[in-house]
Formats: sequence, structure tokens, C-alpha cells
Amino acid sequence: MAATASPGTGGMDGKSRTSPKSVKFLFGGLAGMGATVFVQPLDLVKNRMQLSGEGAKTREYKTSFHALTSILKAEGLRGIYTGLSAGLLRQATYTTTRLGIYTVLFERLTGADGTPPGFLLKALIGMTAGATGAFVGTPAEVALIRMTADGRLPADQRRGYKNVFNALIRIAGEEGVPTLWRGCIPTMARAVVVNAAQLASYSQSKQFLLDSGYFSDNILCHFCASMISGLVTTAASMPVDIVKTRIQNMRMIDGKPEYKNGLDVLAKVVRYEGFFSLWKGFTPYYARLGPHTVLTFIFLEQMNKAYKRLFLSG
Repeated sequence: MAATASPGTGGMDGKSRTSPKSVKFLFGGLAGMGATVFVQPLDLVKNRMQLSGEGAKTREYKTSFHALTSILKAEGLRGIYTGLSAGLLRQATYTTTRLGIYTVLFERLTGADGTPPGFLLKALIGMTAGATGAFVGTPAEVALIRMTADGRLPADQRRGYKNVFNALIRIAGEEGVPTLWRGCIPTMARAVVVNAAQLASYSQSKQFLLDSGYFSDNILCHFCASMISGLVTTAASMPVDIVKTRIQNMRMIDGKPEYKNGLDVLAKVVRYEGFFSLWKGFTPYYARLGPHTVLTFIFLEQMNKAYKRLFLSG
């Protein structure tokens, strides 16, 4: 999410004053973290749904609502926030890195006359930034998947991580540092798919709505285009997301991993659980996209306004 600074008052040279890049990146990460506090339960439900029925077992949850009520009943209100520390670290690492890479590449590829990059180049910049951010954020992602999955296991099989830092230290110590980047390929692939799908579907949806004659270029149009874009993005990225979730949560069985690679995950899910199981957790995944984006923008705008008032005014 790009952190757009609110313009400040004019300086002695007549130019408007804006917040430095480092502050923009910081606010972007903090805004994502703030939004995560509200949508973490949806992330947990999505992860549990994707792991439900793994290995040809009977599905633990029939629907997302059944998953939510079952978790609340078995683990309490606190249980639906399991893995929050990992979710916050994921935002701090992924979002901040993505913003930094995107901003640097965007500025370098902007023409000398100030002409911004074209649509395709912007898409490429977005996908590159997303993939790089995903690589940096993979350790937090691994911790998040494992922490949110723990409650579905029998007590003697739970990993019992106390928080994200305890998880990272134990994973590195017990399974080796490379395990922290387990599933980084599908994690990066998901980021590329999400960025590409969002860019293409949002612009197309917005144009379709405007051409219909029922919408003008206002916030309602942007909201509807975002919801359509979210639907397309969710449908496109979920098969990659379930691969990521299964690989990052897998255990070693008799010294061998449960899955050989991403294709093995896809093949086993389709074979033992059915083709449409690739979209398990669709509802919470889609429900998370919209609120997270809106909340991120709200927090971002408020921080920019506060920074302008405290440091750029006068």
C-alpha cells in the first residue's frame, strides 16, 4: 500500500513540504499492522479452513462460520487472535519492504521530464516489489501459519510457540535457519499473482462501471471496483495460497517432508479432497481483503494528518 504523504505548508522557497520517504515507509507498515489487529480472526479462519481435511482426513469444518464458532467454543475469544504477533511482524516486514522497493523503482523509472512509468511497467514494478517483500516476510509468514494451525492439533502434537519471536528462534534452532524460508516460492508467487490480478482487474472493473452510465468517478465507484477486484484476486491467488499454507505447516514424517513441492500439494489436494478444495477458506480470504485495505488507508491518512500537523505546519 503506497503511503501518500499529505502536503505540508509552503516553505521559504515556496515549495510544499512533505514527509520524508523513511516516514512514509514507517507509516505504511504501521497502517498495515493496525488493520491486521482487526482482521486477524479472518486470517486464522482462512488458515484453518485450508488445513481442514488435509491428508484425506474428514473435514474438521464444514463452512467458515462453522470454523469460527468451533474455534470460539474450543479456544475462547482469545483463541481467534492466536498468531497476532506473527501477523503484525509480517506486515512490518512485508509491507515496509514492498513500499520501499516500489518507491525506489518507481522514481528511477520516471522520465527526466517527470513522466511516470506506463501501465505495464507499473505492473512489473508492483510485482517485483511484492515478490521481494514476500521473500523478506516469509519467516513471519511461516510462524503465522504454524501459530494459527496449532489449536486444531491434539495437545501432545502442538508446537506451543509463545509468540512470533519464540517461534522464529525455535524453528531456526530445531529445524534449521532455511526452514524459516520454507514455502518462499509459493509465497512470492502469491504476491506476484495478487499484484497482477489487483492492478488488471481494478482498472478494468472501474472502466466497466464508468461505461455502464450508472457510476461517476467517485468513492462509490472506487469501492465497487475494489470489491470486484478483490473477488478476482481471491479466486486467482487461492490455489497458490493453499500451497503456501500446506508447505509452511508440514511436518517431517520418517525423515521425509509431507510434500515434495508445490505441484505435489496441488496434486494431493485435488486427488484426496477434490478440485474445489483449492479454494478452501474463500469467504474469510475475500472478507479480509476489503476491510484490510480500507482500514490501512484510514490509519495511513490519520498518521499523515498528524505528522503534517505536528511537524510540517507553521
